[in-house]
Amino acid sequence: MATQSVNRYQNVVQTIFTLVRILIGWHFLYEGLAKLFSPWSSAGYLMGSQWLFSGVFHSIAENPGLLQVIDLLNIIGLIAVGVCLLLGLFTRPASIIGAFLILLYYIANPPFIGYLSETTGEGHYLIVNKQLIEMAVLILFMFLPRSFFWSIDRLFSRIRNRVPADKVEESSEGTSLKRRELLKDLIALPFIGGFAWVAMKKKKWESFEETSLVSQPSRVDAISGATGRAQFATLEDLKQKVPTGKIKGYEISRLICGGNLISGYAHSRDLIYVSQLVQSYFSDEKVLETFKLCEAVGINAMIVRVDNNTLRVLEKYRKRNGTMQWIAQCKVTYDDLKSDFDAAVANGAIGIYLHGGICDNYVRQDNLTQIMKSLEYMKKYDHLIHGLAAHDIRVVMESEKHGLEPDFFMKTLNSGNYWTAGPRLIEDPSWVPDPKRIVEPEYGADTNDNIWSVTPQQTVEYMNRVEKPWIAYKVLGAGAITPEEGFKYAFNSGADFTCVGMFDWQIVEDANIIGDVLNGSLDRTRPWRG
Repeated sequence: MATQSVNRYQNVVQTIFTLVRILIGWHFLYEGLAKLFSPWSSAGYLMGSQWLFSGVFHSIAENPGLLQVIDLLNIIGLIAVGVCLLLGLFTRPASIIGAFLILLYYIANPPFIGYLSETTGEGHYLIVNKQLIEMAVLILFMFLPRSFFWSIDRLFSRIRNRVPADKVEESSEGTSLKRRELLKDLIALPFIGGFAWVAMKKKKWESFEETSLVSQPSRVDAISGATGRAQFATLEDLKQKVPTGKIKGYEISRLICGGNLISGYAHSRDLIYVSQLVQSYFSDEKVLETFKLCEAVGINAMIVRVDNNTLRVLEKYRKRNGTMQWIAQCKVTYDDLKSDFDAAVANGAIGIYLHGGICDNYVRQDNLTQIMKSLEYMKKYDHLIHGLAAHDIRVVMESEKHGLEPDFFMKTLNSGNYWTAGPRLIEDPSWVPDPKRIVEPEYGADTNDNIWSVTPQQTVEYMNRVEKPWIAYKVLGAGAITPEEGFKYAFNSGADFTCVGMFDWQIVEDANIIGDVLNGSLDRTRPWRG
């Protein structure tokens, strides 16, 4: 009776360990085949590394020849480990190789707080994820004897160690036992068949979906991620790099990359899903890819806010040898005048400026003192460029009136020639702000999410007198104005630089349009100030 209990327990243990081995083998085999039959590369995964050996991983990703070899070895390793674990063939060596591969995956992108893998995987983990668990099981497999598994290894072992036939007396019971043990050791064969059948079904479904269910215009190019198959401009279509100007000795491209791609905030009017859509599109990798594309077309500066997420992404960008200069959008409060400015400088900004909405509010409250204090604090960092931003032209007017000396102004500018702008443009060129009506909506410049420049004529007229460089923003009305029209209007009106938020597939086209506008016949009366 005791012997039967032991045998029953041993069968249960063997069954459990065999199934676990087969499941892990299935996972490895599928991972390898999926990578083999798709345009896959480990470059993004390796470039996302920021822990141990990150420099080595980055070097591999940046070397196309070496990357191709590593990818091939990775695929071969996954398939070989998967087949061996499924069959129970060379289980110990396969477990060693599999555990080593998983260790590399874990080191490259560990699930630590604040790391890319912690926020972009199929779930959120804290140190322990499925890779670590799978690696622990494979390490266990390294030390288990063959008798713990039903496997090809166990079958070969029994064949090698069997007693010669002429030394034993065959019995029906013994023959039956041998057959049962043989069937147990070949238990993986149905799983192999099942894997092949399911893989074929999946392939057939994908082929049917591709040809029958997905419309041609909406198909996605697997190589370039979320960029569709439509014929967008590529670097091969670039006519020339974006021209540059200067602000206080810093060479700045006439087209500056806006920061909504990092912040995930988008002016959506009454479309409540747009910001979420932008956040979903602009993963860390997409942001970094977009920055690199900006570099390639000659855009050498970005304007992004100061917050923890931005600083995290910028740190990754610098680790990948990103070269774009950062002009930081900073906010202040009555209680805290320093934090954003200090954080921007500590993290490598070459310029700092006070947020437009905050400047607007201070002027509407007739509180220029706070703007003065902010500018005075900015100038403690005298090696940087300092600026004031505004939607409301009165910010620039009051700053000039009281002798404030920023290195540049950021002021919204577009023609308002789009239907969602509404009727609130102030068209009278002789308009001047009325202090008695300073809080009235018709004189506000940022009263809702439809319009950001209610005084374009007055802005152009007044900025003609301002001798400081002018960075124009909102020039495309959050996508409501074509780049051809928006850029031409801004530069004709006297802007020295434009700041525009762009998707990756718009960058080359915008660079070409900027070049055409600046190389064409501009009708501007304001001298270039930057």
